[in-house]
Amino acid sequence: MKPALFLSILFLISCSNSESQSMITTNENVVSAEVLDNEYQPINENGRTIAERFNPPSGFERVKEGDNSFTSYLQNLPLKPHNTVVQYYDGGFKSADVYDAVVDLEIGDRDLHQCADAVMRLRAEYLWKNKQYDKIHFNFTNGFRVDYSKWREGYRIKVRGNNVGWVKSAQPSDSYKTFWKYMEIIFSYAGTLSLEKELKPVEYSKMKVGDVLIQGGSPGHAIIVVDMAVNPDSGKKVYLLAQSYMPAQEIQILKNENRGANSPWYELNDSYAVLTPEWDFYTTDLKRFVD
Repeated sequence: MKPALFLSILFLISCSNSESQSMITTNENVVSAEVLDNEYQPINENGRTIAERFNPPSGFERVKEGDNSFTSYLQNLPLKPHNTVVQYYDGGFKSADVYDAVVDLEIGDRDLHQCADAVMRLRAEYLWKNKQYDKIHFNFTNGFRVDYSKWREGYRIKVRGNNVGWVKSAQPSDSYKTFWKYMEIIFSYAGTLSLEKELKPVEYSKMKVGDVLIQGGSPGHAIIVVDMAVNPDSGKKVYLLAQSYMPAQEIQILKNENRGANSPWYELNDSYAVLTPEWDFYTTDLKRFVD
C-alpha cells in the first residue's frame, strides 16, 4: 500500500487489486474486431520499440508527428524481448494472459509504480527528456500542486499532519536520480483520483496518442494510448493501450481480447465502452494532458 497521508482520502487513489474489474456487463456496441486479411501479422517479434513491434492492420498507416512530440516518444518506447514476462517491484512475475509486450523501463523497488503513476511517469519523462521542466507538475490528492521546477531548485516536500509545504533542503539538480525522487513523491501521494481532475475531457472520436482512459476513485484505474493508425480510404482508426497495475509493475502493452489473433489493436468506433483485460472503461472516460 502507499504511505498514509491525508487520512482516508489516500485509499481512493489506488488501482483495483483484484484479478479483473468488470464494471460494464453488456456486450452491445463494444469495441469490435475488424476483419483482416490472412496475411496480416500484427506482431514483429524482433521489434525493439512499440512502432517496430506492432504492425498496423492491413490498409492502415501509423499516425506520425514530429520527432520531439509526445506521440513519437510513446511510439518509440523501448520494449523487452518478445515473450518477456512483466515483473513486479518485488521481483515476482505477472501472468502473460493480459499483455503482448513489456516496456523496458525501470520501475524502482517500492510498491509505487501503479496505474496512474505509470501514466504520469511517461508524461513527465517525455517532458524531462525535452527539458520542458516548467511543464512537469502534478497535484496530490488534497490538491497541493508539486512543480518539478521547484524540486529541481532544491526544495523538498514537508508534511505536517494534513499540511503540506516546501522546504529548501537540497542542492539544485536536474539529474535523472533527482527527477526520479520527485516522481516517487508523486507516486506516493497522487493517483487516479487526483489525475482525473487534472486532465481535460476529450471526445472519444477525437482521441490522440497520449490520451488517457481514467476512472478515479477506489477502486480506480488509468491506461494510456501509446500508438494509433488510420486507414486513409475509410478513415477508420485503431490504437494501442498501455498500463501498469497493482501491485507496482512494469508497463505493459495490453491485449485486445475482442480481436483474437489480431490483438492488440483496438478500434476507434461509435461504441460506448472500451473493454480491456483488467478493466472496463466508458468512452466518456477519455481525457488529455493540458500543456
